[in-house]
Amino acid sequence: MAYFEDVIEMAKHNTLFRKVLATGAHSQVVVMSLAPGEEIGEEVHADVDQVLVFVTGVGDAVIEGKKTPIGPGWLVQVPAGVRHNFINTGPQDLRLYTVYSPPEHAPGTVHRTKADADAAEVAEHAH
Repeated sequence: MAYFEDVIEMAKHNTLFRKVLATGAHSQVVVMSLAPGEEIGEEVHADVDQVLVFVTGVGDAVIEGKKTPIGPGWLVQVPAGVRHNFINTGPQDLRLYTVYSPPEHAPGTVHRTKADADAAEVAEHAH
């Protein structure tokens, strides 16, 4: 089923750490919000490409240890297998939308906070 939405407005108004908006057979659209000082956390997706587009706030993209400042309008494409992290360095929320290909999270996933996301990941790997 196709999904239609003003994703920039959705991202600008999102206050949840992670919310899956749409999941297809080969890709997934997610909005995220990082509080000041918060980070996604360093990670590597072995088989998933990720494209992130930032709509509010400022931060640093850390790709394979190299830090680059990012802000509204910046797009970062992270190929599978590349170590990455995104850190909010500003005084307001860093909000973005991201596309995973193939999907990374269960359809309908909502993590209100990073702590919720971390707990879900620990529980997922315990099974």
